[in-house]
Amino acid sequence: MKNSILFYFAFLITVVSFAQQKRDLKLNKDTNLIEVVYYHDNGAVSQTGTYTADGKLHGEWLSFNTEGKKVVSANYDNGKKVGKWFYWNDKTVREVDYSANVIAGLKESEIKGNHDF
Repeated sequence: MKNSILFYFAFLITVVSFAQQKRDLKLNKDTNLIEVVYYHDNGAVSQTGTYTADGKLHGEWLSFNTEGKKVVSANYDNGKKVGKWFYWNDKTVREVDYSANVIAGLKESEIKGNHDF
């Protein structure tokens, strides 16, 4: 459990640091959401997702490492964590279930073979 807490803390720090990264913003007039793409220093996409007009994270957010490999899949509903989130590394995938912005379940599985997430 201690490792999980450290992992989530590291993820939070990563998300906060995106404020200093290069990004592209576009208003989707059909959904009235702001679509954003953040970039690593090497130009590779680091994160994609959408914000509401009042700045709350909404919908699916994806995070990628500097090589372009997906490392996090997250879901928000008007700024609240919802549904299944996935965290990948070279050896494992963690599945975290959120309900009412609180962790409702956690499962970790070993990755077998070469997977492209």
